Amino acid sequence: MRVLVTGVAGFMGSHLADKFLSNGHYVVGIDNLLGGYRSNVPDGVEFIEKDLSDFDDIESHFEGIDLVVHTACTAYEGLSVFSPALVVKNTVQNTTSVMSACVKNNVSKIVHMSSMARYGTQDSVPFKETMTPKPQDPYGIAKYAAELLIKNIADTHGMKYVILVPHNIIGPRQKYDDPFRNVASIMVNRILQGKQPIIYGDGNQMRCFSFMNDVIDPLMIACQSDVVDGMIVNIGPDEEFITINELAERIADLLNFKLDPIYMPGRPQEVLHANCSADLARKLLSYETKTSLNDGLSELVDWIKDSGSRDFDYHLPLEFTTELTPRTWTDRLI
Repeated sequence: MRVLVTGVAGFMGSHLADKFLSNGHYVVGIDNLLGGYRSNVPDGVEFIEKDLSDFDDIESHFEGIDLVVHTACTAYEGLSVFSPALVVKNTVQNTTSVMSACVKNNVSKIVHMSSMARYGTQDSVPFKETMTPKPQDPYGIAKYAAELLIKNIADTHGMKYVILVPHNIIGPRQKYDDPFRNVASIMVNRILQGKQPIIYGDGNQMRCFSFMNDVIDPLMIACQSDVVDGMIVNIGPDEEFITINELAERIADLLNFKLDPIYMPGRPQEVLHANCSADLARKLLSYETKTSLNDGLSELVDWIKDSGSRDFDYHLPLEFTTELTPRTWTDRLI
């Protein structure tokens, strides 16, 4: 099978490409390197450095492709409040270009990686696939819009699709010098520099964290079988629902670091309690949480240690600033 992975230099895209290669498939990968590392791209991938939002520039690379796995996105929920044009372009426009390229080249199936941001604030947790999405920031709105576009175009033109909702994934290859996202990696990188972790608000926001190895196998089942075609499925744990304060404590314990977090004002539109039910993934995709949060964090810590602590790279622009913009970004405090 010929597989095209968008966002192949990113965290999830590179791991999926590895898995497809190990299963004997031919893999084409497209990435503009905005949110990933070139070193993440596995050997054996036919790598193309291009911007997916430019349909005319990318559509020829979809010729002869059997399956598209669409992971590419500027997955910056907090930043989207202050850079909505950048985030929406690289979430909605790139998805539309990918879908047009798929239809033009008769690609039979697309598997799209959405986001827990689609749910926004709900009346209860964990979030279930049957809940009406209530995205509350530009990123979440863009991810939900991308879902609607995929469903509309695929249904109209007879293409198979799956929408998967992985969330808060941690592990090797995660971009840890990014000041705008990946809270666990930011904390590890700062502590390795002898700096206290920064926490927005009171730190009582609650999340579950997925270890990459646990989500890859169910993702591959969704890609290679028809069991969830046409469906939306959450993939990730609903156990160990913890506060950001507790996350900082666990990371500090692993690094034998005396913790005294720096608290900053909360970020606008941040959801307080967010985790997703894994019931449907357990039933249909054999999902199982095999890696405890501590074990997953330990592997993340070891990988960042081995890779070496890095200065944070403010590589994306703030399109505008207001009194709500975090000082950690405007003053480059991370």
